[in-house]
Amino acid sequence: MAKKTVASLKKADAKTFTKVIKMVKKEGSGGYSFVEQVVPSDEVDKTLSGK
Repeated sequence: MAKKTVASLKKADAKTFTKVIKMVKKEGSGGYSFVEQVVPSDEVDKTLSGK
């Protein structure tokens, strides 16, 4: 299913996209959760830095 999504996004504007998975710590319980995003490849560093 993920391959299908990325392939359709790639055809739309001819950019290369990357799926970013970040591990985020919850403040209340102290546990971790995962956040997934599909972003253009040139914005991966900006997304991971949180800016």
